[in-house]
Amino acid sequence: MHCVVEVKPLTGFKIWLKFSDGVEGAVDLSDIAGKGVFEAWKEPGVFDSVFIDPVSHTIAWPGGIDLCPDSLYAEVTGKDIFARG
Repeated sequence: MHCVVEVKPLTGFKIWLKFSDGVEGAVDLSDIAGKGVFEAWKEPGVFDSVFIDPVSHTIAWPGGIDLCPDSLYAEVTGKDIFARG
């Protein structure tokens, strides 16, 4: 499992992430903004309140919204997390 150690919200529903192995980069979440539980992001300040959950080591928002750290890592690196070696 990949652990997020830093996160910064960017404009346009994008976030910058840094992982425990030093990998860093931006992820565009605009395709899910406003859908389902992510509807909350449309309210002022909610998306920018992103934080690192101390238990799961992934990014989260108030209200129990979080994203899989391995999926975020795959998005940043372009690696298929389901590929078998």
